[in-house]
Amino acid sequence: MQGVPLTPNANDETQIPAWKLSVSSEGEEVPTDSRAGTMADSDEMPAIIVRQEFECPGDLASVAESRERVVQFVCQHCPDEVEQIDILVALQEALANATLHGCGDDAAKAIHCAVEVSPSDITITVRDPGAGFDFALADPDNFASSTQSNGRGICLMRSLMTEVSFAHGGSELIMRKHFEKCH
Repeated sequence: MQGVPLTPNANDETQIPAWKLSVSSEGEEVPTDSRAGTMADSDEMPAIIVRQEFECPGDLASVAESRERVVQFVCQHCPDEVEQIDILVALQEALANATLHGCGDDAAKAIHCAVEVSPSDITITVRDPGAGFDFALADPDNFASSTQSNGRGICLMRSLMTEVSFAHGGSELIMRKHFEKCH
């Protein structure tokens, strides 16, 4: 899976604008992606029903609140509690990693999170401003029974989600959950 485009110029770090949760003045969700509600051009990419973007502060004290905002949106589109819990735990790990490793626990830095819902999948992209990491650390065989302090989160995310991949040198994490019970 390729990295999910965050903006038309996603490869140019200076061109990525700050994302905000898009909500109308009446409190209703406002689609933030021109593809929302349209059919995909390819069988590989499912039609996106809705897409929502979030900006999260890059400090540990904000992780729980950020996670809850994203999970609240996910729960609106996936009523199955088992799927929700898997996504919640994987998202917690993704946000914690982005906060610690990508932002250095600095609230002045931002984590960008996008959630795309299709008829059969939820895809969550988490991107931080960090330099990324050594992809060898993402090898699930290296951390299946590790006692090291780093690396187990990736293994956990892979066990809970259908697919986990990385882009932009590791500063972007893409998690996909395929489901049967959600819409």
